[in-house]
Amino acid sequence: MKYIMFEDFSGDPLPIMFPNRIAFLEFREQIPYTNVLSAGYVQIREDGIACHGESRELNTRIRPEDAAIIREKLDAPES
Repeated sequence: MKYIMFEDFSGDPLPIMFPNRIAFLEFREQIPYTNVLSAGYVQIREDGIACHGESRELNTRIRPEDAAIIREKLDAPES
């Protein structure tokens, strides 16, 4: 899966995951949030969340904290 980490309207990071077949730029154009914080690929493994790579289209890459943010959002889906 791919993901883009946006800054939501309250200033919090918000990851959105989507299928690999959709281009980063194509997906980004559908989302109303202004700031892209990072982007890359995410895998959900038995030992946790792993993020890797970059989006050349968006000129950004993963950040060390992305996996923890994604895990937090998956653990608390109402957040």
